[in-house]
Amino acid sequence: MSMKYGKFEMPERIKVDETSQAANFARFIVEPFERGFGHTVGNALRRIMLASLEAPAILSVRIEGVPHEYMAIEGIVEDMTHIVLNLKGALIRRLMHESANPREIYTVQKLLDVTDEMLERGGGKYVVTVKDLFGGSDFEVVNGDHLLFTVTKPMVKRIDLKVGIGRGYVPSERHAFEKGVDEIVIDTSFSPVRLVNYYVENTRVGQDTDFDRLILEVKTDGRVSPTEALTFAAQIGIHHFQVFQTISKHAIHFDSGEMQINRDRDEILQKLALRIDEIELSVRSTNCLANASIETIGELVVMPESEMLRFRNFGKKSLTEIKQKLDELNLSLDMDLSKYGINRDNIKQIIQNYLQEKLGHVEI
Repeated sequence: MSMKYGKFEMPERIKVDETSQAANFARFIVEPFERGFGHTVGNALRRIMLASLEAPAILSVRIEGVPHEYMAIEGIVEDMTHIVLNLKGALIRRLMHESANPREIYTVQKLLDVTDEMLERGGGKYVVTVKDLFGGSDFEVVNGDHLLFTVTKPMVKRIDLKVGIGRGYVPSERHAFEKGVDEIVIDTSFSPVRLVNYYVENTRVGQDTDFDRLILEVKTDGRVSPTEALTFAAQIGIHHFQVFQTISKHAIHFDSGEMQINRDRDEILQKLALRIDEIELSVRSTNCLANASIETIGELVVMPESEMLRFRNFGKKSLTEIKQKLDELNLSLDMDLSKYGINRDNIKQIIQNYLQEKLGHVEI
């Protein structure tokens, strides 16, 4: 038996605020949600990102000739306690394939050979960094120049590191592997997400302004990107909700909202029918679009970004300006307008028909 529910307003896409985007930071804007769903979705994603994402980290270290962590090492400035602390700050990255064992422990072995020449080039010292130990391994180094220890005399030492993939914070006594001779097990922070903030604002759908706009700010340490963090969290959430399907007695079918789609189509056509010279672009950008025979916003939004960059005299500065203007209209390049029956092949004809019907224009 099935039941039919009314239409829920659902976001069609996620926008990334490019003005604030950095290597390890991104601001995502998702709208529209029904009233209350901004907090529901935002808080769930925030909790999952902060507590449930997995990343690789160092579990233990063994340095030849060093039996425990409470000792100094001849020829090395830092004592073993400081070296362990520095190892906790090493950031390495590896995305697991489906066939891999997610709890496999990897051993990275390095023969550190510091010569007199290396010391001379460094003014009497050689700084050992993360990339010195992980170079050539199966892991990608995020902070390769992160200092581990400083060598002041020639030496040859074997260094063994154990690396695992996990989630959250795991103290040394909870690592599930057998400790070897002279192996120093360390506390490990697997979580790759440093900060997640979310905000909920009002947004408009048609004439109604009581819908939710969700803004998510995500900062990571580089072991995963902000986009990966968000998509992984969404998949983890969906995975946990699936169990509740097992007790369902009635299937729900949601109203497709055809009347609303028609209203939305009319509203978006008002924007698509605007002429390029009505959105106050710079003279250079306007001329570039005119040379490409793009006369309306509708003809512009169906264009992919890569194709626009091939226009003559059209550069990234013009592209950025156009994307900002479109964003103000809640539009974007390469938009999927298929639900309105609009595509690249028929956009000109649809706009012309719309203007004939609504504005009385015969030609554009």
